[in-house]
Amino acid sequence: MSLNNTSDLAFTSALTQAKLIKERQVTPLELTEMYLDRIAKYDSQVGSFNYVARESAIAEAKSKSAQLEQTLDTSHLPPFFGVPIAIKDLKSVAGMPISYGISTLKEQIATYDEGVVSKIKQAGFIILGKTATSQLGSFPYTEPEGFAPTRNPWNLDYTPGGSSGGSSAAVAAGFCAIALGGDAGGSIRGPAACCGLVGIKPSRGRISFAPVGDRLSGLGTHGIVTRTVADAAAFLDLATGYITGDPYWLEPPEISFLSHTQQSLPALKVGYVTSLLPVGEPAPECQQAVTQIVQRLEAMGHTAVPQAIDLTSLIEPFKIVWSSAVAGSGIPAEVLSPMNQWVLSQSGTAGEYSQAVTQMQLFARQLVSLFTQMDVLVAPTYMHPAIKIGEWQNLSPEATFHKIANWILPCPPFNVTGQPVINIPAGFDANGVPLGVQLIGQPNAEATIITLATQLEQTRLWSQLRPDNFT
Repeated sequence: MSLNNTSDLAFTSALTQAKLIKERQVTPLELTEMYLDRIAKYDSQVGSFNYVARESAIAEAKSKSAQLEQTLDTSHLPPFFGVPIAIKDLKSVAGMPISYGISTLKEQIATYDEGVVSKIKQAGFIILGKTATSQLGSFPYTEPEGFAPTRNPWNLDYTPGGSSGGSSAAVAAGFCAIALGGDAGGSIRGPAACCGLVGIKPSRGRISFAPVGDRLSGLGTHGIVTRTVADAAAFLDLATGYITGDPYWLEPPEISFLSHTQQSLPALKVGYVTSLLPVGEPAPECQQAVTQIVQRLEAMGHTAVPQAIDLTSLIEPFKIVWSSAVAGSGIPAEVLSPMNQWVLSQSGTAGEYSQAVTQMQLFARQLVSLFTQMDVLVAPTYMHPAIKIGEWQNLSPEATFHKIANWILPCPPFNVTGQPVINIPAGFDANGVPLGVQLIGQPNAEATIITLATQLEQTRLWSQLRPDNFT
């Protein structure tokens, strides 16, 4: 890679950028200024950032560049020293705006760092700003009222997904190599799929929600959007771990997740989804994406077994818990969009919420029991390709909910079970918009899906693909 080619540098992995900094081939300031210049030049087309922290990012980059000059042994620097990162605008960064995708809160300033943000800072990252999200993270497209819609860098007429649409669009467009997101029903995996990226939803309890609660009975988790599996694995290594008072947690792995990108696997029993009731078969492009991944896994020596899964009993309880999250936000109804006002109206009573949680837990027991018969499940990330910007804006809330539920159907079940899932790129649709496939692991088995995803990455080299208009 020539460092004179800023486009190459912009699309280089975060781990490679960290290595280049420690080798003194590029400084944190040069890297940060390059990304800020790209954001200034291109983001008016994409709308990936709600807030660009130019002044603080430059100041931090200058400080780290000076520290680099004075450091004799760079091997002791934090793992991502000087590497820029973007943070989803549902996550609190002290001193930066946090709007939750609500236009009346654009000037609201966060007073604390989330636990995961503290770990990001400790790892040496430089925060470029806050990325766009759907309002309250409620929807799988990123078009909140009062903001410009966030567009897909691969085809600007289409959505990058949601609710981590800004994070995925920023990485896809080369505005950063890595971006923080969150996933309570596919909000990392869906945008990663739409933007041709790696997106990992870790196991429940892997990353702390400190100092707040998640309000979603364990559905939600922080996660990351990257171009490479290794970047996602390395992020999990730094982000994992209990923080005092967490309601659920996992012990850190004995071997780093990053090391599993260098491991091999025995022959696995791989299930793959052919039908998801009550919708049925995915769109042909999405089913073909699964088929191609399965064929590659079989060529590696793994055994594949088709699976038809019935999610009918999950939809209504998930809807109740999802809508209760809007009620639990404490945001007044009058500042919410009509769609979120309708979602709020569906929240029901405390008793109905409790019953819905119990129903989800019973469903989770049934679904996880399937994994006694397989090591990994391969499923489409969405049931059909990305929609156009504004495609559903004239529908009633009820009709929009039906469309949403049918589109994202493969994602929420694994928020309910708490299993680890990684989206990997899986080709393109007829409109040039990426498709994605999920690798779902057994509980607490990120290591398996990270290793398997790495093996698939080596056969496809998706991280080298870039949208034409941003190179």
